[in-house]
Amino acid sequence: MKIHEYQGKDILRKYGVPVPNGRMATSVDEAVQIARELAGVVVVKAQIHAGGRGKGGGVKVAKNADEAREYAGKILGMQLITHQTGPAGQKVRRLLVEQGCEIAKEYYLGATLDRVTGFITIMASTEGGMEIEEVAAKHPEKILKVGIDPAAGFQAYQGRKLAFGLGLDKDQANKFVSFVAKLYQAYVKSDCSLAEINPLVLTKQGDFLALDAKINFDDNALFRHKDFEELRDLDEEDLAEIEAKKYDLSYISLNGSIGCMVNGAGLAMATMDIIKHQGGEPANFLDVGGGATAEKVTAAFKIILKDPKVKGILVNIFGGIMKCDIIATGVVTAAREVQIKVPVVVRLQGTNVDLGKKILQESGLKLISEDDLAVAAKKIVEVAR
Repeated sequence: MKIHEYQGKDILRKYGVPVPNGRMATSVDEAVQIARELAGVVVVKAQIHAGGRGKGGGVKVAKNADEAREYAGKILGMQLITHQTGPAGQKVRRLLVEQGCEIAKEYYLGATLDRVTGFITIMASTEGGMEIEEVAAKHPEKILKVGIDPAAGFQAYQGRKLAFGLGLDKDQANKFVSFVAKLYQAYVKSDCSLAEINPLVLTKQGDFLALDAKINFDDNALFRHKDFEELRDLDEEDLAEIEAKKYDLSYISLNGSIGCMVNGAGLAMATMDIIKHQGGEPANFLDVGGGATAEKVTAAFKIILKDPKVKGILVNIFGGIMKCDIIATGVVTAAREVQIKVPVVVRLQGTNVDLGKKILQESGLKLISEDDLAVAAKKIVEVAR
């Protein structure tokens, strides 16, 4: 789950992480009022779930309230295009207006889970303000890392290792260690999957400040944080993905033309790979789960078919807990209810497979049944063309 920068800063502030003073605005008048209250130089920042906002014209420095009004009027409501939004861009509905600061140096600081080691990894770099992926590609030696054992937690010596690797002096290093310790607490206590500050700035007064904040939560831990649901901005999320969550379906929209309905994340990834191997492009990732019902399968079909790019659908089910006859019933129900007009190839294997195939055959619908996955993928790519 992603949240806006201003929301991420509210969370960081709760754990004592230094962030600039500022508030969210949804209108030009609100932005001007906040600028007047803060006085002096302010920064007007578009709030969307994407990076690269500054390069797209979504971040402006205003010297006074009049300039804040001008920039707020230009940014609010604009279709902001960045490298992460795609060519369609994202409409700006909220602004963050915050106090400016005198920057001496910019750094990068981030925390995420290393799934190989099982440790939370703290990353730091002198290349603040740049995309960390770009730094990793061009200058991997400039990314410093330490792994935090969850049993021991963050240790001061690990912070000092990063600090001296960044070239900080003793006084700066002490402040940096304190900053990282607070960020680590915010990450752990909030069940984050990512806590990224880019840039982390050292001000001319010698203090560290989180000038930006990108906070993502682990969806599997949201049951522990009921209040986080209020932070969700549905305007920033894919409508199909929102609909899928209502039926407990794992769905991610992609750019291809072959819709996929699979049970199991690993099998879904393999199915997408085979579609690509056969010359096609998957239109989505969709895992109906191990205990899907006919109702969920019907809902899955409807979600896939709402995508105008879909020219064919591949259903790939391995029946274990999920029985093939249930899937077959859902496929037939959906086909009749939504009047599927694109070709559908169904590959069933496992529990009650013969009964499932019988249901498909006796349905009278134009469904293509295939036992071999490679052949099924080849067929759907061919007929979709």
